[in-house]
Amino acid sequence: MITVVGEALVDLVVASDGSVTATLGGAPYNAARAAARLGSSTRFAGALSTDRFGTLLAARLDADGVDTTFARRTERPSTLAAAELDEHRSATYRFYIDGTSAPDLPPGSLEFPEDVMFFTGGLALVLEPMAATVLAHLRDLDDRTTVVIDVNARPAVVTDRAQYLANLAMAVRRADVVKVSEEDLAFLHDDLSVDDLLTGGARAVVVTAGASATTVHHECGVRIIDVRRAAGPVVDTIGAGDTFVGALMAAWTGGLGTAARSRADLAGPGGFEALVAAVDVAHAAAAIVVTRQGADPPTRNELLDAL
Repeated sequence: MITVVGEALVDLVVASDGSVTATLGGAPYNAARAAARLGSSTRFAGALSTDRFGTLLAARLDADGVDTTFARRTERPSTLAAAELDEHRSATYRFYIDGTSAPDLPPGSLEFPEDVMFFTGGLALVLEPMAATVLAHLRDLDDRTTVVIDVNARPAVVTDRAQYLANLAMAVRRADVVKVSEEDLAFLHDDLSVDDLLTGGARAVVVTAGASATTVHHECGVRIIDVRRAAGPVVDTIGAGDTFVGALMAAWTGGLGTAARSRADLAGPGGFEALVAAVDVAHAAAAIVVTRQGADPPTRNELLDAL
């Protein structure tokens, strides 16, 4: 079972012509949907509002096969993000967070059976009380659980940089795989590098660069992997990074029909090659989602046809 904890929210996608479309999203939410659609047993344990948007968010998870048994329901209104598309169809975000659902994950909220894999990152390492709850859970995780962290930094939300860096460092201490984008590294450049992530606890670091190559850093070396080209026109990049990490987790846990791998399997040359193979699968999934509007991850059969 993959457990995903983090924000579920509604993206208000603002096109260049000023039109606005509401889509369901949030990076961890999207990653959970991607992993489940690709065949991995997945649960979402973040907060969901009881309002209409929250009901739609929960229904989409259910439809995609994500277990919502341990999701926290809250009376707070759903968190919103305005996603503004530029001429290249890339999105920048403005978040509306105060008093909303996503951060409403108080201590004691994360109580569920042990995981094979645990995923978090993004706003889950910024917003309180969610951040403190997630970090406490990470400290208590079973040694056999594989931990994947997506840095997914949101500079507009980080009002206390020192606290954010401390939270990130605590998460990395228990991380096995850290996914970080070149944009994340640019935001963190004075305080955090790939080497810092590796010495800070991560066993492998996957650096994405949009449509450029992805670089895998591992104890056994460094590998540069070309990104797969989209089969059709790029509609937008919303959910591409989230689908990437969801597919990587699905590939690692055997959701795509390959052998399921454990935390111990990440070590050594075999672990390095297995992670590289999972990244190639993740590239194929991301190449599909960018041809669709919003975060619409591929199904298992769609991805297998593309590999």
